Amino acid sequence: MATPLLLHACCGPCSLEPVRLLREEGFEPTICWTNPNIQPVSEHDLRLRTLRAWAEDVAHVDVIVASDDREAWERGVAPAAFDRERRCKACYALRLSESCRIAREHGFGHISTTLAVSPYQLYDTCADLLEKLARQNGLVPVVRDFRPYYPKATRESRELGMYRQNYCGCRFSAAEAAIERHEARDARKAAKRAKRSA
Repeated sequence: MATPLLLHACCGPCSLEPVRLLREEGFEPTICWTNPNIQPVSEHDLRLRTLRAWAEDVAHVDVIVASDDREAWERGVAPAAFDRERRCKACYALRLSESCRIAREHGFGHISTTLAVSPYQLYDTCADLLEKLARQNGLVPVVRDFRPYYPKATRESRELGMYRQNYCGCRFSAAEAAIERHEARDARKAAKRAKRSA
């Protein structure tokens, strides 16, 4: 019999491989959505709709929509602004704490997160927080490095026609991602110019 597990999910595309792999291990995930970091609200709602449609139509996994305390995010996370390490750590803690609360409330003994899928996340910070918060809440942390499966999840989500975001979620990550895209574009242009003049 499969072991129930609450899986905090940041989005639909990042949920594909964790759900599959955890099921192969003998867990039966239920997804927990708590992502007050995602801005604007229209983006938040689009990601949630994408996740729910995939969960219902493809994965056949239950979704619990937990609290998205935007005021707590503004108080506890936003002051870190562009200090990415401090900001992301506070953001992970907020979301994983709420997921632990939901796990206890619904009688789960095990907890994991899809935040360990994207290579753009701070894996060690996230893993440490999951371990700590789960233990504090009497839960078993299921810490897995799903990053090697990111390319496969990317391909599969595109094949399924899922909406794919181009930033983590908050307004600071959106600005950072935009800068990185502009820098990459400028580097490509510079390389082309150099090639032509060589």
